[in-house]
Amino acid sequence: MAIFSCGAGVAFAFPPERLPERLNDTLYGHTAYAECDEAALLPAGKYRDTGRTVKLYSPAAIAFIRMRRAASADGVEILPISGFRKVSYQEGLFNRAVKKYGTKKAAAKWVAPPGYSEHHTGLAVDIGDKTKRGCDVESCFEDTPAFKWLKANADGYGFELSFPPGGAVSYEPWHWRYVGGKDSR
Repeated sequence: MAIFSCGAGVAFAFPPERLPERLNDTLYGHTAYAECDEAALLPAGKYRDTGRTVKLYSPAAIAFIRMRRAASADGVEILPISGFRKVSYQEGLFNRAVKKYGTKKAAAKWVAPPGYSEHHTGLAVDIGDKTKRGCDVESCFEDTPAFKWLKANADGYGFELSFPPGGAVSYEPWHWRYVGGKDSR
């Protein structure tokens, strides 16, 4: 069993077969990931546009909720836009990106190929600023109070920016990955 502690005396265990797995393969700068067992997901919040429940791998969901409450206490409203994605859902996103950008390699700068998205693990979350709807999954997210708060505080909740400027994958200031648990790296 893997044990995760989420602070405030909360600890829980998951059998190893439910842990998201990083695979030893890359494609266009993206790492391959196994799809998380959906039984290990918890709701992290709702996306404003659709009311769709955004789910994350349990330790990440609990950490995100704690982080969201702390941001709110500081006057910053962060919200989840996208969390866990099935490989089949990612395939549709990637195919639309290929049509938009012309090639798989060009599309992969903006959207991970199916099987190569951190979202498959349930550890990645795209974050928005409640007051800046137009900056959801856009580069202008970098200029929001939410991004500034995340840069200063997210590491204290186990989150890091996945795709910083200058990497093989385009800079995504909204895309954060939970690394707080020993099995999340």
